[in-house]
Amino acid sequence: MSYAQPLLLLGASGQLGSELRRLLDAAAVAYLAPELDELDLTSSASLADYLAAHQPRLIINAAAYTAVDKAESEQELAEQLNHLAPAQLAQWAAEAGAYLIHVSTDYVFDGTAHSPLSEEQPTAPLGVYGRTKRSGEEAIERSGCRYTILRTAWLYSSYGANFVKTMLRLMRERSQLTVVADQIGSPTYARDLAGCILQLIQRPEPLVGLYHFSNEGVASWYDFAEAIREYAGLDCQVLPIPTSAYPTAAVRPLYSLLDKAKIKAALPTLHIPHWRSSLQSCLPLILANTHD
Repeated sequence: MSYAQPLLLLGASGQLGSELRRLLDAAAVAYLAPELDELDLTSSASLADYLAAHQPRLIINAAAYTAVDKAESEQELAEQLNHLAPAQLAQWAAEAGAYLIHVSTDYVFDGTAHSPLSEEQPTAPLGVYGRTKRSGEEAIERSGCRYTILRTAWLYSSYGANFVKTMLRLMRERSQLTVVADQIGSPTYARDLAGCILQLIQRPEPLVGLYHFSNEGVASWYDFAEAIREYAGLDCQVLPIPTSAYPTAAVRPLYSLLDKAKIKAALPTLHIPHWRSSLQSCLPLILANTHD
C-alpha cells in the first residue's frame, strides 16, 4: 500500500492538509489536492465526478466543517461535510477497492469521563459538530471499505486560524485575559498528526480501524494559554474561569483526553511528543509569520 497512486488529499489548504502537503512534498510523494473549482465537497455530484475521473487508490480526508459554534446554526452544511461527504467517499472506496484515511474528533464524546478515552468508549456527542462527525465515522464503518479513522483533539499549526494564533493576538492587544480552565484534553500539533498519517501510508497494508491520536500530556485551555504566554515571552495576565462564565452556542466536552495505547501498539516506531514540546516547536514558525 506504500504511497498508493493516485493519492487524493482533501482539505489540503487547512491546518492538517497544509502540514500533510509539506511532508508529502519532502517525501517526494505525488498527490492530488483539488481546489474548490475542481471539487466542491458540498456537492455529491461534484464529488462523484471527481472520483470517477481520477480513480484514487488512497484518499486522505482532512476536510471537515470545524466551526463548532456556527455548526449549531449551519446544520445542513456541517452534515454535508462531516457526514454525507465521508459516507460517499467510503462507499466509493468500498466499490473501487481504495483505502480511506479519515480524520475525526474528540467531540464525539460527552466529556463525563475521568480517565483517558479509549476507542471502545461509548460516544455521546453534545452538539451538531460532534454529532455530524460521529455520523461520518459510523457511515465509514458500515461501508465495508478499508479505512483508518483517526480521532484527534485541539488541533493547531503555523497554518490557518487556531487557538494559539488567537491567544497570541489577544495577549498582544490586552493586559489581561480570561481562559476556560475546566475543559481538559491535550493540544495537538497538526504536524505531529501529519507524521502519523505519513507512517500509515508507508505501511505495506492498511491499518484498518478506529484510532486515537493527540500529543502526550494533559492540559486545560487555561494551561495551554499560559504555556503560549510563557513561551512567547508576553506580559499579559491569564486568569482561569469556569466554562459557565464563558457561554457558547455549542456545548463542549469537559473531559476529552484521548488514550493512545492502540495507535502506539500498531505503530511502534511512532514518536508522539508532549504537547509542551510541540508547542515550543511550532511557536517560532507562527511568531516569524512564516505562514498566514
